[in-house]
Amino acid sequence: MFDSGKTLLELCSDNNKSIWEITVKSEIKNTGIDENTLIDKLREILIVMEESALIGLDREINTMGGLLDNDAIKLEQYKKSGKTFSGEFILDAVAKSLSVSQVNASMGKVVAAPTAGAAGIMPAILFSNKKNHSFNEKDMIKGLLTSSAIGQIIAKKATVSGAEGGCQAECGSAAAMAAGALVEMVNGTPEQVLHAASFALTNIMGLICDPIAGLVEYPCALRNTSGVTNAYLSADLALSGMKSLIPFDEVVESMFEVGNLMPSSLKETALGGLATTPTGEMIRDKLK
Repeated sequence: MFDSGKTLLELCSDNNKSIWEITVKSEIKNTGIDENTLIDKLREILIVMEESALIGLDREINTMGGLLDNDAIKLEQYKKSGKTFSGEFILDAVAKSLSVSQVNASMGKVVAAPTAGAAGIMPAILFSNKKNHSFNEKDMIKGLLTSSAIGQIIAKKATVSGAEGGCQAECGSAAAMAAGALVEMVNGTPEQVLHAASFALTNIMGLICDPIAGLVEYPCALRNTSGVTNAYLSADLALSGMKSLIPFDEVVESMFEVGNLMPSSLKETALGGLATTPTGEMIRDKLK
């Protein structure tokens, strides 16, 4: 039904609908399911997202490589100190993203959004706002639908694969999806949604994928945390009235071009970046 931001905005304008409403129509047309079934599936996604975002905040999770060291608990405790720079709200979301990353790295159940390696960003955004901004289930479903539209366009015009485009294609796409979802959930315009997504991708353009020992643990979890802050900042920029100088579709195409220019050593192969530092190689050898 739409394969570009330009087409999506035209559909919103022609039908006087928001992005999430257009996405509902598109999903029904493409899958043949009815709206109630679609909403039930989204509820199931929210349940898994919430469980993975909360479980690591008060219990230890042993990851496959042992590289994350229960960081979600540490941050959850630190945020209550009253002495943080980022503030309790941001750290609440970041701790949730770390929890999801730990669940993923322990072979637990997460929702790929759009990938497992970037799975912490969307749940952190949704459920930190459930707690702090009183977003309800309908709000979060609207956010999920909007994020899926953004992710769908990125996947069609570029890639969400770290092996193909680097971490800009994973955590960058997730941050863009989350930023757009935030704008939608507070009833921003379709144009503002795509400006927010554009900002998020622009902010992370060129980020490599260099997992230590080839595991989706470090620096993957850290990049989920920065993706959360990127999403919040990008949403605020768009809602303030700022506009992306480069249209969303062109930003996505540029991200893809940058990914194609990256050497394979910087795209999930663990043959470059932090993975080949002396410490990174020592960890890899230890885990063999």
